[in-house]
Amino acid sequence: MDELAEEAGVARRTLYNQFANKDEIFREMLHRASTQLGSAFPPGIETQGDIEDVLRLIARSVLDFQSPPEYVGLVRMIIADARQFPWIAVAFESLLRPYLKRFEESLSYFTALGVLNCSRPLLAAQHFIGLLNESTLWPRVLGQDIALPSTEIVVEETVCMFLLRYRA
Repeated sequence: MDELAEEAGVARRTLYNQFANKDEIFREMLHRASTQLGSAFPPGIETQGDIEDVLRLIARSVLDFQSPPEYVGLVRMIIADARQFPWIAVAFESLLRPYLKRFEESLSYFTALGVLNCSRPLLAAQHFIGLLNESTLWPRVLGQDIALPSTEIVVEETVCMFLLRYRA
């Protein structure tokens, strides 16, 4: 709680006035992340253009969702506290699962149309997200002091690499 208060720039007592314990803080943070994620990957996204346009839209949505320092802080806290509070990792994974499932279904849709060749659409979705995370999220989570590539470069390279493997 001391570290949370320091990071938030408030007194520890202020935290306890708002939340009874660390569990409540985590639950509130997960709730806020869930609300933000809902608008990042809207239903019907696969109808927003050709495959390149759709993948760019998804990539930008993921990067926008992950860009706030609060999200990076949430990921750091989940990593740091998941052993002591296993429910946190489960709750975080269950927060992300519906959106990964929606992406998997979109890739299946494009495969059925003959645009993509994703025999394992969940794995393909994980590959796509992994390409984004490796150059944007993980350096920030690890506190690496490196120059990150621009969002547009990451989006274009991710889409290009993904389509090299999965385009029909």
